[in-house]
Amino acid sequence: MGSFTILLCALSCLQQVAAGQPDHRPVATDRPHCGELRCEYLVNPLGIGMTDPRLSWVISSNARGVQQHAYQVLAATSKEKLTEQKADLWNTGKASGDRSIHVVYAGKPLHSGEVCYWTVRVWTLPGAASAWSAPAFFSVGLLDGSDWKGAWIGAPPEKPSALHDPPIPPSPLLRKSFTVTGKVRRATVYVTSLGDYELRLNGARVGNHLLAPEWTDFRKRVQYQTFDVTSLVRKGANAVGAVLADGWYAGRIGPTRWDTAYPRRGPYGLDRRLRLQMEIESAGGSRQVIASDSTWRMYQDGPIRMADNFLGETYDARREVPGWDSPGFDARTWRRVTEDRSIGVHTDAQMNEPIARISQVEPLNVSQPKPGVFIFDLGQNMVGWCRVSLEGKAGSTVTLRHGEMLNSDGTLYMENLAAAVQTDRYILDGKGRRAYEPHFTYHGFRYVEVTGLSGTPRPDLLTGIVISSSAPTAGTIVTSDSLYNRIVSNTLWSQRGNMVGIPTDCPQRDERMGWMGDAQVFSQTSIFNLEMAPFYTKWIRDIRDAQASDGKYPDFAPHPYNPEKAFTNAPGWADAGVIVPWRLYQNYADTRILEQHYGSMVRFIEHIRATNPDLIWKNDTGNRYGDWLNGSTIIAAGYPKEGANMPHDAYATAFFAHSTEILAKAARVLGRAGDAERYGRLASDIKAVFVRTFVHDSCRIEGDTQAGYALALSFDLLPEPMRREAAERMVEGLARYDGRMSTGFQSTVRMMVELSRRGFHNVACGLASSHRLPSWGYSIDQGATTIWERWDGYVAGRGFQDAGMNSFNHYSFGSVVEWMYRTLLGLNFDEEKPGYRHFYIRPMPGGSLTWVRGEYRSMYGPIGINWKLERGLMILTVRVPANAEATVYVPTTDASRVVESGKPVVPLRSEVEAAVFHLGSGTYEFEAPWVR
Repeated sequence: MGSFTILLCALSCLQQVAAGQPDHRPVATDRPHCGELRCEYLVNPLGIGMTDPRLSWVISSNARGVQQHAYQVLAATSKEKLTEQKADLWNTGKASGDRSIHVVYAGKPLHSGEVCYWTVRVWTLPGAASAWSAPAFFSVGLLDGSDWKGAWIGAPPEKPSALHDPPIPPSPLLRKSFTVTGKVRRATVYVTSLGDYELRLNGARVGNHLLAPEWTDFRKRVQYQTFDVTSLVRKGANAVGAVLADGWYAGRIGPTRWDTAYPRRGPYGLDRRLRLQMEIESAGGSRQVIASDSTWRMYQDGPIRMADNFLGETYDARREVPGWDSPGFDARTWRRVTEDRSIGVHTDAQMNEPIARISQVEPLNVSQPKPGVFIFDLGQNMVGWCRVSLEGKAGSTVTLRHGEMLNSDGTLYMENLAAAVQTDRYILDGKGRRAYEPHFTYHGFRYVEVTGLSGTPRPDLLTGIVISSSAPTAGTIVTSDSLYNRIVSNTLWSQRGNMVGIPTDCPQRDERMGWMGDAQVFSQTSIFNLEMAPFYTKWIRDIRDAQASDGKYPDFAPHPYNPEKAFTNAPGWADAGVIVPWRLYQNYADTRILEQHYGSMVRFIEHIRATNPDLIWKNDTGNRYGDWLNGSTIIAAGYPKEGANMPHDAYATAFFAHSTEILAKAARVLGRAGDAERYGRLASDIKAVFVRTFVHDSCRIEGDTQAGYALALSFDLLPEPMRREAAERMVEGLARYDGRMSTGFQSTVRMMVELSRRGFHNVACGLASSHRLPSWGYSIDQGATTIWERWDGYVAGRGFQDAGMNSFNHYSFGSVVEWMYRTLLGLNFDEEKPGYRHFYIRPMPGGSLTWVRGEYRSMYGPIGINWKLERGLMILTVRVPANAEATVYVPTTDASRVVESGKPVVPLRSEVEAAVFHLGSGTYEFEAPWVR
């Protein structure tokens, strides 16, 4: 930021104070602080797969109007060298500018295995300099294939089987002994596998990663993980070991009901493989490499007899091999591993948070619906597994089956799981009480059926271990209405449960695919809830890997089948390939993801245009999911399906226009002026065709559905004069169903936002607070602790929906939480200044709400909003982070009587029931008259 810009900022502060605006001039005595240093969104990441990572930091200050105008970054090969005189990798000097996010490393070239320590300080208006931040670091992974010394190793190749579903062999144990002669300064291990792995070193588990290396298209790439094992390697004898299982590489993927031609086991291959490289640096400077090769030994008859994500795990404690992963173990009778030189898959550094344990749940009670059959109720539908404490005779088996619901007789309901039987078996060794938990499976469940016990158990026999991709919490929202709070909680549980490496549709039945349409509509809610940038960055690469050669995007990613032929190009699903990257730009100001993905988006849009020259997307639309699961819900409520379904050509063309407009915006952001003009014109042409073809007299959109008006308004398809009438028709559509929704996955949250945006906020609040079918409240009244796939997954008096597709943990309808953040809390990004560099706060009181409070941790720091209605006043407290600005709409019925921090203030302007202020950083407390 130059001196002229700084002068303008100062003049703006003075003008606002003179006009009676809240005073947010910087206070010179408040020294800013730099913290929360991130590299590619991550805290101190190991083994990144690039040499030009982006660095970000958060400025903390209690002062108002704090803006960074310069920064200095130091980078060095050790903490000790992080001084201006010694920094040997990078010293920016005092660099002018307000950028505090995505500062690209531009120091000396970095090399594989190198560690970079860095620190930052900033200067803010009116000139105060921060202290140096606490040091952060990142390390570089193995950047080139030639850097890998480890070979792919494992058992001899499995013999081809005529069986459609070959049996699952036991998990092999692999090990190698090695000796370290000197004192260890640093030890790093790089490891990956085809199939899941668990890494062991000197008798200890390495890292907190679960189900690694996670799911990618193994035909194209596999992720590797990097661990600092300095504390585990010691001078003298050492041993490294690994256990392998099928995982997503060789395990079951996708439901058999789709097509029995798809393989059950071995979608990518059957031969489980390990690749490892440990680099040990001694205090004296020498370097030792321990790599996977033919000298490793393997044992194929260990305790994990079978493991599969769908089926569960069988563990035989009698077959444990004590000390196998420790020094001194005699493995001479173990066979040598096979080196597999046929594997050419690319290895990529994992740069998203790992799947990990995030919490645990204790059972509420135990029942016994049948003799010897015990049902543990954990009180929460969750994803993970159980840790169980068992004892008994050698050879006796204890079986755990997992399900989401109970039948009317109290037994476990499992019909909706199809082939995913979710069953864990423990065969006891008779050596006393032991704690067991599975290694290579996961389940979706609230209830656990336990059989094979020798007596009546207490609830503390088992504990639910909750797993998820471990993205940090980003936002919180709490209201005065307990139903709204339950919806938020259910949504977050469903999000966590369906973030197991990819965004899945469900975590329990034999599907668990990365369905694009579900993730697309839920993407903004997910970002409000959790820090999703690394997770989506990885998944967007999965989308590109699954893109067909002609540009079609898949219906799900990764795509284990043939994306050239099946499950591709469904409108609303394929569009995730455009919409989700744009969400990362809007929320995180991430232009790199747009640069990486731009060509892919162009190919998608050009394919639709080429196959639909009249600009109505009716050709090559793949599976016509439409506004998924809208019709059945309204039928369950006793209304006809007719009039609920938006005609497919109109639905698809709406998405075509929307994605094309996003592509035009992305081109403008990337400085591609010609493309921006070209695709902007194409988007306008598609909108014009939509209006000519599907919009009839009195703004009646073809089909006259709630969904049709919601999408047309949300995607800005209609000329301004039509929009009010379209909104009124949307409300009339609700009235035809006695105030009930007939919307599905793609249109529900969009209708909620448009109702509030178009003057029908109380109608939206009524839908959110309803307990009638279909509604969020109805499922909660039936005991839901997560979001259901179907509004009518269970109906009192009728029972369960079709077991073939009836998940009770499915986040799509939880996208309503986006509406809560954007309208009830009032937080909205500014697309022109993305990443919350500037944002809008416009809370909308409605319904019976008397207060709402929340926080969102943006790239610039926490944004806080807290409002309550009290004594005829709207009392609104907002917190704007340093180096950011906000436009705040204070709800009021009298803009001339607004007070901030006890002093009268004059707004920049007044709008209907709002006084508008432009604020710099700081905390502000407004009071304004409010009469319902």
